[in-house]
Amino acid sequence: MARPSPSQGTLLYAQSGGVTAVINTTAAGVISEARSRKVKVLAAHNGILGALNDDLFDTSALTPTQLRMLAHTPGGAFGSCRVKLKSLEEDRARYEQLLETFRRHDVRWFLYNGGNDSADTALKVSQLAQEFDYPLTCIGVPKTVDNDLAVTDCCPGFGSAAKYTAVSVRECALDVAAMAKTSTKVFVYEAMGRHAGWLAAAAGLAGRTEDEAPHIILFPERAYDEAAFLARVQAVVDRVGWCVVVASEGIRDAESRFVADAGASKDAFGHTQLGGVAAYLAGRVQQQLGMKVHWTLPDYLQRSARHIASQTDFEQARAVGRKAVQYALKGLNATMPVIRRLSDSPYRWKIVPAPLSEIANAEKKMPADFIRDDGYGITAEARRYLQPLIRGEAYPPYARDGMPKYLDLHI
Repeated sequence: MARPSPSQGTLLYAQSGGVTAVINTTAAGVISEARSRKVKVLAAHNGILGALNDDLFDTSALTPTQLRMLAHTPGGAFGSCRVKLKSLEEDRARYEQLLETFRRHDVRWFLYNGGNDSADTALKVSQLAQEFDYPLTCIGVPKTVDNDLAVTDCCPGFGSAAKYTAVSVRECALDVAAMAKTSTKVFVYEAMGRHAGWLAAAAGLAGRTEDEAPHIILFPERAYDEAAFLARVQAVVDRVGWCVVVASEGIRDAESRFVADAGASKDAFGHTQLGGVAAYLAGRVQQQLGMKVHWTLPDYLQRSARHIASQTDFEQARAVGRKAVQYALKGLNATMPVIRRLSDSPYRWKIVPAPLSEIANAEKKMPADFIRDDGYGITAEARRYLQPLIRGEAYPPYARDGMPKYLDLHI
């Protein structure tokens, strides 16, 4: 069946999973590119749920000023959701319900902005459309602060979260250093990262030597050994006078059990709900070493910190949104626009198409040579990879009241 021309049909955009500081930058890139090609864009309210329930927002209502504001607003302006559709056989009714929504609104292009699970959903929707001979082009659009999507060099959303992490660790370290003589000796910072330690690694950009914070990084790629960890903390305090620890939320012991979890509950994707490893580690340090400890769990702050977004991340987030529209209109079905690194110095990159079949449900972990031999820090290779991703400041505009000017659509 022939593909529709750009003057026919509607483009449906939806967001999935945890939002990022620049996911709306991607949305703005999608809408701007589609407008330039006179293609109508509908945005699903709360991700795939909006598509299932025919709860759609016509982005034609956005003024040029609102569209510019959208690009520097954190969160997900159209809402998101943690809903994973099962196989075509198990969730047949819901997939067919999606097709009914597409038919009702003459949707010919479906862009799903998310991570691994979202890439899988976009791939399955493309397969169903082919089965029903419905002319639909499905594009997965990359997004995640965890930086664990396969194929792409990095993920839009990660660079800004990495910048927030590195800056926060450096600033906290100055605070701890100032108080260490008579107060806090150890500070524990918990970073997001279930199976991959990308954000924990980004904290390593805060210092360059073993005597600069973070003094210890705990990665999910390495088994947690409490005795070795406590000995390391003691050694750092003895040498430096104080110690900053960064721990990925997903660190596990030698038996592959999460060091800390939130009652072993599950999220909508079936993943163990993590959070609390910093508090656990702080407690062990205090109990075993008798030192005063403070800890922090930044949680959503890591992914919502638009006030300190990376310029590199901003540009890449916008670029994948624009390319997603271009790929859709070219009929590049079951494809994702991914980032390919051309060089480290000077840092150069471009957007290229990659098949969703190579991305869906795959997970990119930290390369072994990114972690120091002792397991507690990053290598020069990791620094070369990470450094360009946090460069530049994409500050939002501020109002006279001192607050950023963000867009709230109230949908």
